[in-house]
Amino acid sequence: MAKYPANLVAKHMAKNMAKRTAVSKARKPPVRAAAKAKALADRGEHVSRMEPLLLAEGSRHRPALADLAFELASKSAGFKRSLPAGLSVALAQMVRAMNCYYSNLIEGRDTHPIDIERALNNDYSQDAQKRDLQREAKAHIAVQQWIDEGGLAGGAASEQAIRTLHQRFCEQLPDELLWVRDVASDKRLRVEPGAFRTRDVKVGNLVPVSAGAVPRFMARYEDVYAPLGKAEAILASAAMHHRLVWIHPFLDGNGRVARLAAHAHLFHWLDSGGVWSIARGFARNVAQYKALLANCDLPRRNDLDGRGNLSEEALAAFTRFFLETCLDQVAFMEELMQPDRLRARVLLWAEEETRLQTLPPRAGQILEAILYRGQLPRSEIAALLGVAERSARRVTAALLDYGVLTSETSKTPLRLAFPARLAGRWMPGLFPEKAG
Repeated sequence: MAKYPANLVAKHMAKNMAKRTAVSKARKPPVRAAAKAKALADRGEHVSRMEPLLLAEGSRHRPALADLAFELASKSAGFKRSLPAGLSVALAQMVRAMNCYYSNLIEGRDTHPIDIERALNNDYSQDAQKRDLQREAKAHIAVQQWIDEGGLAGGAASEQAIRTLHQRFCEQLPDELLWVRDVASDKRLRVEPGAFRTRDVKVGNLVPVSAGAVPRFMARYEDVYAPLGKAEAILASAAMHHRLVWIHPFLDGNGRVARLAAHAHLFHWLDSGGVWSIARGFARNVAQYKALLANCDLPRRNDLDGRGNLSEEALAAFTRFFLETCLDQVAFMEELMQPDRLRARVLLWAEEETRLQTLPPRAGQILEAILYRGQLPRSEIAALLGVAERSARRVTAALLDYGVLTSETSKTPLRLAFPARLAGRWMPGLFPEKAG
């Protein structure tokens, strides 16, 4: 038998050993996969743990809450009908910034609408942290605009809709805002857009369902809420909001996704046009909002407290708060948009700017016409002002440059815009004045 040099034998043995090691490693699950499997362990919680998902037919709380839901549907529709189409578009744009501001404020992030408006114009702060928050706000507004333009035509009651809201929001965030710190391990964890959490979490005193149980609970969520008709869907709005937060399906972003889902749900069932915001009401009563949400985590107290695992009385209290908050915000926006009062505020501002020579004479006439009609064709401006075409274009250009008029193209009709920096004058109380 032929003999081989010792160095070749050693080399051959090392090669075979490497192959065997590679095969052995391939047969064993990677450490990461094993850790993930462990993290996704389903503790077997029964979906009945989040019952009741709806107020029972025989609940003593139901008649009064159903009346509130009916009143909300009626008043929201009436307010939307009262607005000229052009003003509805401008107001919805402003409400997106307002909704974003207040939703982030609830999370402890104060990015003022003026800074949000600057971000929408790609004017970012030089401070890295403020810039990241501006980009976060811009992402929030982009998702709400997508909702308002029909992105969730079927509402937000499905698992896929909730995942999509989270994905659309998170995938536009700067990378630094996609990392959270795990309290137990003190490690930084990355939030995956649209992906359910893969580990257990604790939120205040609440320990949400195990990571592996999230898909089962979200399936139950969809099974109950997706088939509802209009009246029941409006009545269930608060329950949907709490149960989504209670499941806590994502590693981070659950609060804002839940409020975006609430906006989408109300937009769909109330046909609100996006011209009012529940987030403002939550933020103005944030302590009560958080307390009532937390109360909904409590177990059923006695035989008078429904038949589910969780307290029906607490759910009814939050439902009342939710619907009354919606009604309050509809009333606030309706009062703010009263035609005579809005026109008086806008025209007083235009008169002052004209005296200061920051706007040309007759600029107020264009604004007044648009306030009455909702929009104004460019071809009618010269006749409206009683001036030559060249002078009409100069006045129009000044208003466009100031940001109080807008149009889709240079040929389309002019519409009013609501710049954030003028909100204190035109729409007082919409959000706080910016300091500094």
